[in-house]
Amino acid sequence: MSDLLFHIPAERGLIAVSGADRQGFLQGLISNDTTRIAADRAIYATLLTAQGRFLFDLFLVAAEDGSGGGTGDGSGGAGRYLVDCAADRRADLIKRLSMYRLRAKVAIADAAADWCVALLFGDRALAALGLGTAPGQAKAFGGGIAYVDPRLATLGARLVLPRANAAETLRNLGATEDAGGARYHALRAGLGVPDAARDLVPEKSILLENGLDELNAIDWQKGCYMGQELTARTRYRGLVRKRLLPVSIEGPAPEAGTPLLLGDKELGEMRSITEDGAHGLAMVRLEALAGGAMPVFTAGAAKVSPSIPDWMRLPELDEAKA
Repeated sequence: MSDLLFHIPAERGLIAVSGADRQGFLQGLISNDTTRIAADRAIYATLLTAQGRFLFDLFLVAAEDGSGGGTGDGSGGAGRYLVDCAADRRADLIKRLSMYRLRAKVAIADAAADWCVALLFGDRALAALGLGTAPGQAKAFGGGIAYVDPRLATLGARLVLPRANAAETLRNLGATEDAGGARYHALRAGLGVPDAARDLVPEKSILLENGLDELNAIDWQKGCYMGQELTARTRYRGLVRKRLLPVSIEGPAPEAGTPLLLGDKELGEMRSITEDGAHGLAMVRLEALAGGAMPVFTAGAAKVSPSIPDWMRLPELDEAKA
C-alpha cells in the first residue's frame, strides 16, 4: 500500500445541526456523549430505534457557523455540528431528527452541497495532518476539520472539507486517490470494522453484535437516549450470541447473505466482500467458535475462515466455551 492515499466516498454525506440547544438535543437521541464534541475532539455514534435497533451511524465534528450568529429560525447559537452520515439516507435522518425538535433551539439542514467527507489513510496519514493516534483527536485543516477515525486510529483520518477543492487539498499533501475506495475497504475489512451501508441492516442490526461498543460508538455512563434500555439489557444480560468478524475467502466469492455452513448446520452469513473477493465480513454465531479453534465454513463454493481482530472483546465467547 502507498503510504498516503485518499478517498472521497460518494456514499457519505453531511447534515448540519446548529443552534443553542444542539448539544442537549442530540444528547437525548444518540448513543455517544455529545459533551465530548469540541474543536479538538470528534465522536462516533449511532441513532437507534426505540427497540435498540440500528438506524444510522454518525461521525460528529464541531464547526463554526459561518452565518455569523443565529440561523434565522430563532435557534440562536454561533456554532454547529457537521454530521457525517449515509448520503442516500440523509433526508430521512433530517426528517427523523426534526420529529424530536419540538421547542428546542435547533436547526437541522442538508450540508452536502458545500461540504464533503474525505478519508486519508496509509502509514503517513495521521502525521501528514499533524495528528496523534488518539481516536477522535481533531484539528482545523484545509478550511474544514481533520480527525483521527474515532473507531480505530489504524483506519487513518476522516475529514470534513469544502467540496469545491477537497481533492486538491489532499493531493497537495502528496496523497494518491483511491478511486472507488477499493483499497480503503480492503483495509477496513481486514481490520474487521463494519461499513454501515454494507454490513448493518437498518431497523434490524444490534450494535453489540457488530462491534460498535469496542469501536467507541456507545457511552455507557451518559443519560438516556433512544434505544438505550434495550442496548443496556443486551449487554448486561449477556444476550449477544453472534458477532461480525473479518473472514478470508478461498474460492469464488459468495454474495452477501450467503449462509455459512459447518457440515449441514447454518452458523452465520456473509455480509460485505472486498473487491478482490479474498476478504470480507461475516456474522458468525459464537457457538461455532466455542471449541477454541477457528472453524472453516463453506459459503456456496467457497471456504470462509474467520478471525478475531485485536481490538475486539469477546466475553460472550468465554461464556460459550464454559
